[in-house]
Amino acid sequence: MKPLRVAIFGAGPAGIYAGNILASSYENVTIDLFDSLPAPYGLIRYGVAPDHPRIKGIVNSLHEMLDSGKIRFFGNVEFGRDLTLEDIQRHYHAVIFATGAIKDATLSIPGVELDGSFGAADFVSWYDGHPDVPRSWSLTAENVAVLGNGNVALDVARVLTKQAKDMLTTDIPANVYEGLKDSRVTDVHVFGRRGPADIKFTPIELRELGEVEDVEIVLYPEDFPEGWFNEDAEGVTNQHRVMARVLQSWLERDSAPVKRRLHLHFWHQPKEILGEGGKVTGMRFERKGEVRDYMVEALYRAIGYWGSELHDVPYDSSKGVIRNLDGRVVDEKENQISGLYATGWIKRGPVGLIGHTKSDAMETIANLVADVETLQDPAEPKLEQVLALLQSRGVTYTDWAGWLKLNDHELGLGSKFVGPVSRERVKVVDRSEQVDIARAESF
Repeated sequence: MKPLRVAIFGAGPAGIYAGNILASSYENVTIDLFDSLPAPYGLIRYGVAPDHPRIKGIVNSLHEMLDSGKIRFFGNVEFGRDLTLEDIQRHYHAVIFATGAIKDATLSIPGVELDGSFGAADFVSWYDGHPDVPRSWSLTAENVAVLGNGNVALDVARVLTKQAKDMLTTDIPANVYEGLKDSRVTDVHVFGRRGPADIKFTPIELRELGEVEDVEIVLYPEDFPEGWFNEDAEGVTNQHRVMARVLQSWLERDSAPVKRRLHLHFWHQPKEILGEGGKVTGMRFERKGEVRDYMVEALYRAIGYWGSELHDVPYDSSKGVIRNLDGRVVDEKENQISGLYATGWIKRGPVGLIGHTKSDAMETIANLVADVETLQDPAEPKLEQVLALLQSRGVTYTDWAGWLKLNDHELGLGSKFVGPVSRERVKVVDRSEQVDIARAESF
C-alpha cells in the first residue's frame, strides 16, 4: 500500500472518528490530529452541558482511540495562522477538516444587537469553561427568554434555572459556579415557533427538565387544545409519543412552592427584541396572527449553530459549511480539489446527534481511500519537519502526553475540592495555564 500521511483539523468526535476509521481502513497511514484548543474532544468538552455525564461518557471511547497511538494529537495549533493550507500540502498527502460549527446562527430581527441579547453558543462556551470567552457572565436579569425548541435551548434553560450547588457535581470551573450562585433569575421563558407536537427535543432532555429541583414547569392550556397530539399521524415516532406523555403529565401536575419557574411557550414567531437605553426590555412575538409582548431583561438565541470559514478553503456562506460532495472538497463549479476533505458539522451542517458523526466520517474516509493513488506526494513528509516549523513560528503546541498531564491535574483539583459534595474534576479554563501544565517538564 502507498504510504499515506493525513492531517486532520478538529479534535472533536468528528475528527477523532475520522482518524480512527482511517487507521482501520488503510494500514500504511500516519495521522496527525490538530486542534486550535490545547485539549482534545471539542464539542464533548466545550459544547455539551456539564450536567450531562451520560453524553460526556463518550469521552471514554474517544480517549481509547487517541491513546492507541494510531493518531497523534497536537493541540493549541490554529489552521490558517499556525499552519496554512500551503504548509499542509507540503507535509501531507491529504487534510480532513472537522472544525465543526461553533458560532450562533444569525437571527435577523430588530434589536438583536441590544445589551442583554446573547447567543446561546457563547453562553454554552462560558459555562463549559471555553478558554476563549470572558470569565464572567451577566446574570442580573430576573426574567429571561430563550428562543428555540431544540436540545440546546433546553440546556440553556436548565442551566439558568438550576441551583448553583446542584452543578457542583459536574466539572464546571470555579468562575462558573460563582456566576451561577449570584444569578438573579426567577423565570425562564422558552419560546418555539412550532407547536408542542413538533418539538425537536429528545425525550431524555425533556424528562430531565422536569426533574430539576425547586423548578416548576409552566405550560399554557391555549397551546394544548383537545386533540393536540395525534399519535397515529404520519411520521409520528415512539419518541414523539414519549414526549407527548411527558408534556401531558406536566399539564396535569399541581403547582408547588419553588424558587424558579420554567415556562414553555409554543407557536411563537419572534418579531422584535424590545429595548430602551440600549438594553433589552422585552420580546415581541406573533402567535397565530396576534402580536404579544413579554417583558424580559435578557434573551438567549438558541436557534442553531453555524460553521466558520477557513482560510483558502471553499466555503458555502448560505449553509455555513465547506463546499463538498460527500466529503470531497469542491470549488464553486463542483470540481474536486485534490487532497482536501471534510467531515462532521462543517461538512453537512449542524444537524444530527453525535452518533451520526461516525457514519458521516465513514463516507468521507471511503472517498479519501478511493482517491489515494491520485494524491500528490508531499515534499516534506516527516513529522519532525512539521514540529520544527511550529517551533520556528513560536507555536507552543501540546501533545497527547501533555493532555494526560492536564487531565490528571483537573482530576486532582476535583479530589482536593472542599465543599458539600465530592467532585470528580474541576476544569482549568485559562489557555496559557492549560498549555503550561501540558508542557511542564516534557519540552
